[in-house]
Amino acid sequence: MAFLKTIREVGKYFHDIYSGVASLMRGMKVTGSYFTRPGSIVTQRYPENRDTLKMFDNFKGELMLIHDENNLHSCNVCNTCARKCPNGSIEIIYKKVEGADGRSKKILDKYVYHLDTCSFCGLCVPACDELALKFDQKFEHAVFDKRKLTKVLNKPGSSSKTTNE
Repeated sequence: MAFLKTIREVGKYFHDIYSGVASLMRGMKVTGSYFTRPGSIVTQRYPENRDTLKMFDNFKGELMLIHDENNLHSCNVCNTCARKCPNGSIEIIYKKVEGADGRSKKILDKYVYHLDTCSFCGLCVPACDELALKFDQKFEHAVFDKRKLTKVLNKPGSSSKTTNE
């Protein structure tokens, strides 16, 4: 009986060696095909191609507030994007200004984006009814100073399209 147990253990040992070598050969087949067909390589040479690198269309990079050529943005300070953000990465600072009709109106002062807490979930962009937000293609976020990850998204001197109408 002990003899049969030993034979099973030896058989399992050689089976494990065979399956390990077979698995290694399957992986090496993929790697070897890159040597014979270099045009099929999917990996891009980074950082040498930094200038020509284009990320996929659905890539979620850094959040940006869209400005047109006249430095106008569409944010109406509704705060929906900040409420949808699960991490609290968006902070909207506004001023209340009295309009021509005598009613107070919110005017965007600073659109603060805390990149260090953003999980790039993308809930803020579709939440914006004004289509004022989008993700850009920037993906290099490494910094030595954490304070550089807090960004003000509205450009200096910008104003809302709704206040200029």
